[in-house]
Amino acid sequence: MLAQEDITFIKTHLAEWLAEQSLGKPPVVYEIELRERMVRVEEALKNQGEEIKAQRELIYDVMRQMDKRFEQVDKQFVQSREETNKRFEQVDKRFEQVDKRFEQLDKRFEEMGRRLDRFMFWSLGLTVTAALFVVNYLK
Repeated sequence: MLAQEDITFIKTHLAEWLAEQSLGKPPVVYEIELRERMVRVEEALKNQGEEIKAQRELIYDVMRQMDKRFEQVDKQFVQSREETNKRFEQVDKRFEQVDKRFEQLDKRFEEMGRRLDRFMFWSLGLTVTAALFVVNYLK
């Protein structure tokens, strides 16, 4: 078995031997490298987190802009609907005016028809009367 001296010797030199086996660097240098690596990894993670936050903000900004654009498009659709409704109302008013004019023309044609009927009746009456006078006068 090992004596107490051997055990203490192994304990004191074990770290050195392990350090020699791991790329031949002393334990202090190896520990410093590990700490530097950890710091770099932490900084990289921190930077990635900040980049992700920046990208999220950018995405949210783009989404807000898209919402604004959709609202503008909706407003344009509403305005175009209102304009077309106004135009249809104007067209309806014009048709009503045209209908009134046609009604007036119908009344005028009916009046002219009545006048022509009276004229024809009187003309026929006068012609018949004149013919009777001529026939009576010639007899």
